[in-house]
Amino acid sequence: MRYPPAERQPVVDDLHGHRVPDPYRWLEDPAAERTGEWLAAQDELWREAAGTLTGRDELRARGAALAGTGMVTAPLWRGDRRFFLRRAAGEEHAVLYVADDGASRVLIDPTVLDPAGLTTLDAWQPCHEGRLLAYQVSTGGTERAELYVMDVGTGRIVDGPIDRCRYSPVAWLPDGQGFYYVRTTATSKDVRLHRLGAPADLDPVVFSADTGGPTSYGLGISQDGRRLAVSAVPGTSPRNDLWLADLSASRPEEPEFVPVQQGVDARSVLIVRGERMYVVTDHRAPRVRISVADPAKPTVQRELIAEDPEAVLTDFAILDGLERPVLVVAWIRKAISELTVHDLITGERLAGVPLPGPGSVGPLAARPEGGHTVWFTYTDTVTPEAVWSYDARTGETELWERPPGEVRIPDVATRTLECRSADGSPVEVTVMGPAGAEGPLPTILYGYGGFGVPLTPSYAADALAWVDAGGRLAIARLRGGGEQGLSSHRAGVLDRKQRVFDDFIAAAEKLVSEGLTTTDRLAIWGESNGGLLVGAALTQRPELFAAAVCVAPLLDMVRYERSGLGAAWSGEYGSASVPEQFRWLYAYSPYHHVREGVDYPAVLFTVFDGDTRVDPLHARKMCANLQWATGGSRPVLLRREAGVGHGARAASRSLELAADMLAFAAAHTGLRPAAP
Repeated sequence: MRYPPAERQPVVDDLHGHRVPDPYRWLEDPAAERTGEWLAAQDELWREAAGTLTGRDELRARGAALAGTGMVTAPLWRGDRRFFLRRAAGEEHAVLYVADDGASRVLIDPTVLDPAGLTTLDAWQPCHEGRLLAYQVSTGGTERAELYVMDVGTGRIVDGPIDRCRYSPVAWLPDGQGFYYVRTTATSKDVRLHRLGAPADLDPVVFSADTGGPTSYGLGISQDGRRLAVSAVPGTSPRNDLWLADLSASRPEEPEFVPVQQGVDARSVLIVRGERMYVVTDHRAPRVRISVADPAKPTVQRELIAEDPEAVLTDFAILDGLERPVLVVAWIRKAISELTVHDLITGERLAGVPLPGPGSVGPLAARPEGGHTVWFTYTDTVTPEAVWSYDARTGETELWERPPGEVRIPDVATRTLECRSADGSPVEVTVMGPAGAEGPLPTILYGYGGFGVPLTPSYAADALAWVDAGGRLAIARLRGGGEQGLSSHRAGVLDRKQRVFDDFIAAAEKLVSEGLTTTDRLAIWGESNGGLLVGAALTQRPELFAAAVCVAPLLDMVRYERSGLGAAWSGEYGSASVPEQFRWLYAYSPYHHVREGVDYPAVLFTVFDGDTRVDPLHARKMCANLQWATGGSRPVLLRREAGVGHGARAASRSLELAADMLAFAAAHTGLRPAAP
């Protein structure tokens, strides 16, 4: 394949006594003329290659059919109103609805806001009574949201826009006349109080923390509006500091905060309910526990729900509209969700909650003023997400709302393998394939392994499309993820990041040794941090894989902090400005470990011009390097998309992207999809 010319320049940095070459530094500037010319040539190369992917139409048709379920979320109750998201088959974006007296109506339809489909609803939060709604929208995938306030009854915009509110939490005052939120300026990021109708640029700063770098804030306010909780997280570190303010004892513009947790190597969340404060924490409990305290004495805490040695506590809901109030607690045990019921006062376990199957439960939702019912979504690999309810009076679980559409689910067989990583640690791999299929098949191995994110069973149209076409899909649960709580996350960060790649490689070798696939029929796939995983795997063990799909990846780990949101991630990866941490990063940085003459797998990089989390420069530089270096005949390609970013996108764009990536993997693993 004739690749577009890309000059290798003699750019070398001296970092802590090490000479670090960076021959494609010039590709970091997307506005440079030569970068634009190179990108245009790569676009043309991709279009030519995409035209040869014979299975694309079949895979897209399968994906579209399986995505016809649409989606629906559990209700969020405010007074007599419930708010929820719903997307029917054929709709580009999820639509926000409100239901009054049983009848639902549309509040926000992103497609109405922008018929081009480039505007997304990023976040929303009703006030305590459900009378007003604060919501955030962004355009072109940038996630640089603007915040508006809507009158729920009339649909009229009554305030906004307030800019620089990217995924800001919102904590409404009880009278609905204002809210606390987080705003980023050129010089700071802090918590502010906004009064409806007041100029946002004059909003007073009520809290700001110096964590030594980029800070993320969490906000929460009690149902009675008396207590305001603030959490400050340094970057993405697995720890935070916590403060609590009594708004009845101070002006809302000047809350007097009392520290609850400072300088502790733990993650904790505060929830105040009347005169009781609940603390969900992994302090001295890697799998998480719940403590209680008097909010007037927040540091004097008593354990309510103890840590489970084999399951991770993920969520809870209070049901106190009963003679005996209870707590419903969500857990993940070996990647499978469980719900248990406990006495609210003593923590004693009373019962388990029956679930539809061994799958995943979404966030728990209960009426904030009290009640006897909790709502949640349930899904697994062959079950589209639906809303279920549990009634603590009867102990029964019932289907509350089906997904909008029905589809034919392919006949799938699932099994779990266990293998050993390079240091002997166990790695679980879940494998899906056509029921009754035997012998090696074209296989995609997927992984993430970072930021404490657990990979739990869920319905995915693209995954089922691949299996329905005759392939296998394997999901590796790696260190760095959250399936085992804080301990598994911390086992795969900083100087331990190589363990994540070792786990992934061990999973690949297991698939081959078990006869489920062969090296010429094995593709690897990862997104964002998972793109780093794929980049490391293909540079460390190129002979093990036939193809790699690398989506919005981090790849130049020496300079990752200089772009996107990279400056916030030193708690996960380390910083190249610190000599020891530079050595960790440089030891595995995929961009710096490309070797000339190696027969690399077929590689497809997919990037998005609106991505403000992971800059597409990583993929540009890595693509140029691999195109120069590869000694084999398998292609290295770049698929670039404008008008979208790292997060949400229109459904049709998701289908097109998935079809392209699946067809690329199929072409290089020998899968020949037939017409569905």
